[in-house]
Amino acid sequence: MSVSIDLPARDGARRRVELRPAPSGDTRGAPFQKRIAFAAAHVTVDALAESEPALAPVIDWETTLAYRRYLWSLGFAVAEAMDTAQRGGGLSWQNARELIVRGSAEAKACGGRISCGVGTDQLSPGANIDSVIAAYEEQLAVTESSGSQAILMASRALAACARGPEDYDRVYGRLLRQSSRPVILHWLGEMFDPQLAGYWGSRNVEQAMSTCLAIIAEHRDKVDGIKISLLDKNREIEMRRRLPDGVHMYTGDDFHYDELIAGDDHGYSHALLGIFDAIAPVAAAALRAFDSGDVVKYRDLLAPTVPLSRHIFRAPTYAYKTGVVFLAYLNGHQNHFRMLGGQESARSLLHLCDLLSLASNAGLLRDPSLAARRMKPLLDLGGFA
Repeated sequence: MSVSIDLPARDGARRRVELRPAPSGDTRGAPFQKRIAFAAAHVTVDALAESEPALAPVIDWETTLAYRRYLWSLGFAVAEAMDTAQRGGGLSWQNARELIVRGSAEAKACGGRISCGVGTDQLSPGANIDSVIAAYEEQLAVTESSGSQAILMASRALAACARGPEDYDRVYGRLLRQSSRPVILHWLGEMFDPQLAGYWGSRNVEQAMSTCLAIIAEHRDKVDGIKISLLDKNREIEMRRRLPDGVHMYTGDDFHYDELIAGDDHGYSHALLGIFDAIAPVAAAALRAFDSGDVVKYRDLLAPTVPLSRHIFRAPTYAYKTGVVFLAYLNGHQNHFRMLGGQESARSLLHLCDLLSLASNAGLLRDPSLAARRMKPLLDLGGFA
């Protein structure tokens, strides 16, 4: 049943919004057949722990792992300990390591696929290439010993100390030669993390892409694929056409995922997306329609999610985690709206109001009455009486 709620408008007036329930139907099932679909999952903080969330956050492990079980039940693979989990933005390496170990064990118990972020975030500022390699190696060992595939995340430390493409070739070559199974590479644009500007040794995207492709070509037997998040669909299409046979492109484009996954006459992208955390049930229904050959239904289901995704990932893009966690709160996947590092305050009240309306339009509110009740305290705190 739909419910109505009054929300503030940008001109200071009130606007009444009707919140519609998600369509009925069971979207659970086995992994998708035509596309690999990773959902980069968020973490839930323990809001009642006696600690400062900005300094020593405590993870609510049961709620965090329950959400991963939910994603697996829908057919998604889980991308663990990535930026959606606030890696580099509140999630320490100590917590990330525990998340990788716990998540990998949970995946094994559930029969779900998991791949885990391997980075260098245990390093202090001023690292050199040798310490970057050692940090990557430490995290790679943790991930592989847990039985998970590694996602070699873009490294802030490497971006800071690399002098050119040859340093990237040295670091990635060392890691790929010793990895026990093919990994997923990770190219995160500076709109997601300004400290990654100039990754692969150049601010020129074409030159950076050529460096990355040369590394992949040299170690193609150790590269499952690459996730790129540049929010530029044409660059992604260009790169996927240049990948060696058998190397997957995983779209990280939260603006154009619908068309990139569908593909064209020359190829398509698989997916490793933060937005899949937020739109999981609708995305699952769409991917199942795609599996059955119903491309029209696939497009019709995903089309209303794109405005929501573009809103959640609007500049500053790195604040997108706030919207992801907010939607999990509205839908009852967690009982509070608190985040690591106090990031629940990273978006304005008006932004969250628009998110609520867009989520309703996309068919993502499991219980509109619950969403309205949970929205009301935020409105009160924001002075909207």
